[in-house]
Amino acid sequence: MERLENILDFEKQRGLVPAIVQEEDSKDILMLAYMDKDAFINTVKTGKATFYSRSRKKSWVKGESSGHEQIIKDIRIDCDNDTVLLIVEQKGGAACHKGYKSCFHQILKNGKLEIEDEIIFDPKEVYKK
Repeated sequence: MERLENILDFEKQRGLVPAIVQEEDSKDILMLAYMDKDAFINTVKTGKATFYSRSRKKSWVKGESSGHEQIIKDIRIDCDNDTVLLIVEQKGGAACHKGYKSCFHQILKNGKLEIEDEIIFDPKEVYKK
């Protein structure tokens, strides 16, 4: 069996790989984040989506402050071994830190961004900002 840290090619993109998150039931794309080796290993071992924050320079577990966890149902790796697709059960109904189901809640129409979805939660309440 291959060691977890050797499954993905982290060297191509300076130690990180993109991680696309898709909801199992609806097939909606919920978000794109990045993983380092530790985040990937933690995701596999715990069954909860873990990512690497490029701004904070540390790993974080999705839902650790909001309660909107992503429970792993399937992990797929692309043909170049440098991108992860996480199939998840989204707890709390929202993946976006701005309160929407998906981070892809904006749509470009006639050269302008429009909000396509409804807010599921108030980020000020959830994150106490």
